[in-house]
Amino acid sequence: MAFGIGPKKDQEVTPPSENDGTEVKAEPPKVQAKPVPGMATRMAGEKKYFVDQLDPFLPIELVGGSLPYIPGMEDEAVWNAASQSCATEKVHYVYSIEDNKVWYLACPSTVMVSNPDSWCPLAAALPGNSEFWDKETVYIYEKEGAAGALRWDQETGRMQIFLGASRTILPRIQSMDANFITINDQLADIVPWRNKQLKTEQLSRATARLLLISGVVVSLILMAFIAAQYVMINFLDRNLEKVKEQTEQASLKLLSDAKDLSKNDVLDYTIRIQQLLDDLTKIDGTLVRFEVSKGKMEWEALVPAAYSTGIMSVRGKAQPEIEKDGRVRVKGTR
Repeated sequence: MAFGIGPKKDQEVTPPSENDGTEVKAEPPKVQAKPVPGMATRMAGEKKYFVDQLDPFLPIELVGGSLPYIPGMEDEAVWNAASQSCATEKVHYVYSIEDNKVWYLACPSTVMVSNPDSWCPLAAALPGNSEFWDKETVYIYEKEGAAGALRWDQETGRMQIFLGASRTILPRIQSMDANFITINDQLADIVPWRNKQLKTEQLSRATARLLLISGVVVSLILMAFIAAQYVMINFLDRNLEKVKEQTEQASLKLLSDAKDLSKNDVLDYTIRIQQLLDDLTKIDGTLVRFEVSKGKMEWEALVPAAYSTGIMSVRGKAQPEIEKDGRVRVKGTR
């Protein structure tokens, strides 16, 4: 029967060689790993209330076992098995995954009534955790007259838990033909308990806080958008005043230009066209062209041959050719 103290990491020491002449560097002392707040804790705004200094506590109603590992379903599977083992849905549990199995410890939540911020040192001996060596070793934890042990049956491979007073449990455990490791709760990595109801409530608080923050952010964005629109509207109002002023100036200039045109020859040309049309109508004539180019007026009209020399205001130079309808083309410049 052999005894060992401390975790596997502390016992794997390679002695220095006497012949190779190399200097053996001492390994740094092991530092206990403590829990850190998770994403849900941060989202719920409870990081400052998170407790990482957990006290070691050995529950008197501790159960444990193994389950097939189904990726993504391990937490639900452990909670379901622990609830059936403890006959209540309000359970605390821990687990580790190794060899395609989920190894877990659990106890009713009512056991924690006097030890809320605590952890079970035997959880550090679950396969894959810091104190686990192999399944041929018995892991012992003893404190304040109570003791617990964790071992694996060599025939069935099932995990066994022994709990009780130190004076009765330790002699029974030490009578087994196996190696022993005493768990040091000051060096073993802390494995915090899990609780489904507490986690669900924490996620609810995190969701509510996230919705509140999202609402505040959206409100601030909308307020900033409204403020930006208000500023833009005021700026556009000033621009509209400027556009209105420019439009009025353009209108006044247009009216001025029209007035100037009315004072020029446009009115005279218009009167002349009307005069020609009136006189040609009386003699069955037709005005076919009236053009003003560079201040010079030219017009052409078709009149009966009897009026080729001119009549009334229709006076111009008759062209020698006779049109198909028998009329004469007359060109004038006045």
